[in-house]
Formats: sequence, structure tokens, C-alpha cells
Amino acid sequence: MDTNDIIKVEETYDENQIQVLEGLEAVRKRPGMYIGSTGERGLHHLVYEIVDNAIDEALAGFCTKIEVKILPGNIISVEDNGRGIPVGIQKKTGISALTVVFTMLHAGGKFGGGGYKVSGGLHGVGASVVNALSVWLEVDVYHEGHHYFQRFEYGKEVSPVEDLGPIPDETRTGTVVRFLADPEIFRETTEYNYETLQKRLREQAFLNAGVRIVLRDERGEEPAEDDFCYEGGISSFVDYLNKKKSATPIHEEIIHFGAEAPDHNSTAEVAMQYNDDYNELMLSFANNIHTTDGGTHEEGFRRALTKVMNDYARRHNIIKDGGEKLSGEDLREGLTVVISVKLKEAQFEGQTKAKLGNTEIASLVYSVVNEKLAAFLEENPAAARDIFDKAMAAARAREAARKARELVRRKSALESATLPGKLADCQSKNVEETEIYIVEGDSAGGSAKGGRDRRFQAILPLWGKMLNVEKARLDKVYGNEKLTPVMLALGSGIGEEFDINKLRYGKVIIMADADVDGSHIRILLLTFFYRFMKPLVEQGHVYLAQPPLFRISKGKNHYYAYSDAERDRIMEELGSGYEIQRYKGLGEMDSDQLWETTMNPATRIMLRVSVEDAALADEAFTILMGDKVEPRREFIEKNAKYVQNLDV
Repeated sequence: MDTNDIIKVEETYDENQIQVLEGLEAVRKRPGMYIGSTGERGLHHLVYEIVDNAIDEALAGFCTKIEVKILPGNIISVEDNGRGIPVGIQKKTGISALTVVFTMLHAGGKFGGGGYKVSGGLHGVGASVVNALSVWLEVDVYHEGHHYFQRFEYGKEVSPVEDLGPIPDETRTGTVVRFLADPEIFRETTEYNYETLQKRLREQAFLNAGVRIVLRDERGEEPAEDDFCYEGGISSFVDYLNKKKSATPIHEEIIHFGAEAPDHNSTAEVAMQYNDDYNELMLSFANNIHTTDGGTHEEGFRRALTKVMNDYARRHNIIKDGGEKLSGEDLREGLTVVISVKLKEAQFEGQTKAKLGNTEIASLVYSVVNEKLAAFLEENPAAARDIFDKAMAAARAREAARKARELVRRKSALESATLPGKLADCQSKNVEETEIYIVEGDSAGGSAKGGRDRRFQAILPLWGKMLNVEKARLDKVYGNEKLTPVMLALGSGIGEEFDINKLRYGKVIIMADADVDGSHIRILLLTFFYRFMKPLVEQGHVYLAQPPLFRISKGKNHYYAYSDAERDRIMEELGSGYEIQRYKGLGEMDSDQLWETTMNPATRIMLRVSVEDAALADEAFTILMGDKVEPRREFIEKNAKYVQNLDV
């Protein structure tokens, strides 16, 4: 079976397949419950919901092309060549099925009516929510030889379904949805980001081999356009991810396999390739939805990988019988893997669908990996040898890391306290309120210690450049004189030993000079946190302090500016007779100034570090902190235009 072609639905798809669970209520009052936020992320989510409906048509075997346009005025148009939404009278409501889909929550062909075998939009709220959060929405349907049209405003129909007559091309089918997001709901912005949509649609094209997805931006004088179609499916995805990371594969062939469950209700597909990187990149999807928090499909893969690889290693005397087996961490070093499962009744944990909960899919993934990966290793001994050379090197590094970790522990035990000597700790032990400032340099550390609120603020001064962990395994991290104080102060451990429950401070704040060296220190620390203490970043504990660049004084009054533009505005308002000081570093600020501008919770500005997308973050860290120069140069040249706007 070709796992890219999930079983085509043969049942009739008409008005009777549109099942209604409840009416459309309260979406405009509580939009965050349905789309996550009313910021930029929620705005783009509107597009995803309509595109996902078209993808569902592709999953059912009826759609081969999807075209998304950003029109002038930030109007979105999504067109597909699927079957077209049914327009007949839906029996339960007595109104057109088209109207039902766009005005009632939990209405669609995905609730057992036979319209879809599998679907991403299982909750059935997509079209109606988009409609509710738009100033207007129009839909054209090409169905059963006729062209139908309906318009809605603020979620309510303003015209009945109109039959505009026969279609000149009788073979044409599909749906076109156009909508304008409501600025009263999306007050932060209604401006769509082309690159955000580009990334999502490219991802969908990888996950649906052979489906063509076109993105076109018609807002500017020179329209931008991307045309995505990947016959290789998720194998092409793995190849793309490795090339974006500039990682060199250690075996040429991408390992790709899939299978269908015996009950025909689910499929599992895996593509994987090892590279010369030290970091694992695993992306998983269920019914084309990116399961950022993993789930049972990832668990099944990890268990099977560890078993298959250790069984092979014992059979071929790579490790001795009775000897210590290779750990999962060893076996996943440098692995890029994409897991895609499609199932009839997907069970997601939470409204955001970030984690898959179906237990039966773990067994399917486990069995297919257990069978197909074992066969690949036996049939490709040269590739297997290269993979195990890397895994054994990782195992040796893990053992070295264990010894280094024990040395650090013994050293700490011999000292009067396990906390680093330069740490000025806080009085409170309540993680909900405590925060630690990791400060560049002793002079800035002195100012920070003098200006802090010692009840809940701890200060840890660091000096000099620290290890770039992007180019180092775990054994090189332990005992590093620049990173050891950070590990000891936070108390949560690193790597597989990391335990968020042992974290001593609720906020970990990086405070460095607003210059090139300060930026380098920030990125080195962020790389360390992302690679070895990732939950710290994922759960929102890491912040970047924002010290001012200028102090402008006039008489007894003084003002702080955090950018050139803010400085110019203040100078213009003051007129003349002012004095301006450019802070070259944190050390130039006395304790009172540092407290007032950068450390006082009532007045400070901080940026919380978040990981919106694991693949994007992984790629950025690899490019910026890795060994290869050319990708870094290209990244800087492409993004240099943004530097002047950065607060960090």
C-alpha cells in the first residue's frame, strides 16, 4: 500500500453527510478558546483552518491542488479542486448544508456521516469560527455542475445560497473561500506574514505527497509566489530539514517506510536520516497536524528504535551480550526524523491538538519500525556501520559525561556549599517569585547586586566567552568553568537528567551589554539552554533583560531611551538644554539606575524567550552556532535588514 494515499472514500458526499452537534455561539466573545489567541498567531490560524478543510479533501482522495492568495487589503482567498461543499437542504436543520458549515459549530462531514475517512479538523469548528471572526466571508462552490454563492457578515448570512447557473466547464468542482479578518477582534494586527504562511503550506505539501499547494501574495507591486509539490512526501521533508540545517548525512539513502493497520483505520509513515550533527530533530504529525508535544506515535517510535538498534548491535557483536545497551539518547544523536500518522478517530490532548493520545497508534508505529528498520539495517550493512559508529561515539561521550558529572558533584560536595561562590542568592525559596540575573562581567554584577531586591532577586556574574555547546557533546559541557556556575545555580541538571521541579528560580534572566559581545553571550547562553535544558525555554522561564541605550537629562529630570528612535523622540520633545549619555555597557550604570531601568518589576522591559517552532529554532541555532560558515553568511545577509529593529 502507498501510505501517501489513504483509502479513498466511496460513500456519497451530499447534504446528509453534514452532521450538526450545536449552534455557533460565543466565538466572538471568547475567540481565544477557538484559535488560541487574537494576536498574529491567531490571525494566521484563520488561514490554516480553511486550508485544513481543503487538505481533508486531499486526504479523502478528491483534491489535488490548493491555491492560497493574500489579496490587497489583507483579504485571504483559499481555493481547492475538491468535491465542493454540499448545498442541498440538511435534514436536521432544514437549511442549506453550505450555510450550516459556516454558521454552526461542530458542523461538518467529520462526525461519522461518511464524508471523510480521516480528517485534521475533527472538532468541526474551522469554517464557522473563521466566519464568526471576519468582517465578511464569501464562498463560491462548484458542485454537481452548478456554481453556488453565499455571503456572510460577522458570522451571519446576509444572502441565501444562490444558484448562479451551470458551470461552463462541467468537470470543475471545488470551493473558493474569501474572508476579511475583523480588526475589532485582531487588534494587534491584521497584516499577514508571507513567510509564516509559506512555512505552514510547505509543511502541508511535504505531508501530502503529490498535492500541489500554491501561495501567492498580491499585496505588493511585485507579487511573491511559491509553488509546493513534493512527490517524495516526508522523505523530501527530511532532506529539506537536513539541508536547511546544513547537516551532512552520514548515509546517503533516506530510510522511509510505512504501513496500514489491520483494521484499515490508520496508517503510519516514517522517514529518517542520520547526519553529522549532535542534535536530534523529531517532527511528528497526526492527520497533518503538527503534534508539538509529541504523543503515542513518538513513544512508539522511540521504543522500537532503541530495541531494533540494540538487537542488531548484539547480533553483529557491536556490543557484547550482557553488556550495557546503547541508550535511546545515543541512538538518536544526529537523527532527523519525521513521523506522520493518519487515523480515523484521532484523540488529541487539549484544544490546541499538541499531543496525540491514541494508544493503538503506538503499537502500529512500534511494529512498523521494528520490522522495516531491522530489514533496512540488514540490507544496508555499510549504512548500518556508519550509524553505529556515530551511536558508539555518542555512548563513549555519555560515559565521559557521567564521569565529568561525578567529578563536578564530588567537587561540590567538598566545598562549603554546592552553590557557586560568585552567586549572590536571594532570600525567598518560592520558585513562583524568585528570579536570577545572569550578568555579563564583574562590574555589572556589582551594580546588579547593589541595586537588586535581595528578597527575590539573585545575581550570578559571568565573565568572558563561554563554550559554544552547538559544537560540543555533553561531556564537554560538564566541568566547563563558564557553564558549571550556571548549572549549579539553577539546580535542575542538564540533558536527560534535567528536572524542572528542581529549578531554584522561576525566571532566568540574561542581562548583557547592548553590543556585539553582549549579543554573542546571549546567543551562547540561549544555545546552552535550548540544547541541554530545553524545557526551561519551552515552559517560558528564560528572559532577556532590556537595559536602556541612552540617558537623557534636563535639569533635575532624566529619561531613558531603549532605541535610537525613542532617543530622537525624547530629544525633540525636550527641545534644547539637555544632556545625553550613551551607555556602552551595564558597568556604566550605577545600582540605582540599573534597578530603575532594568530590574524593577514595575518599570523594567523584558523579552520572554519562546520556542514557537522546534524545527525553525533548531535550524537557526545550527546555522548561527554551527561549524559551517556559508549558511551563516547567507542567514545574516538575508536578515540584516532586521538588525536595526532588534531590542536585543
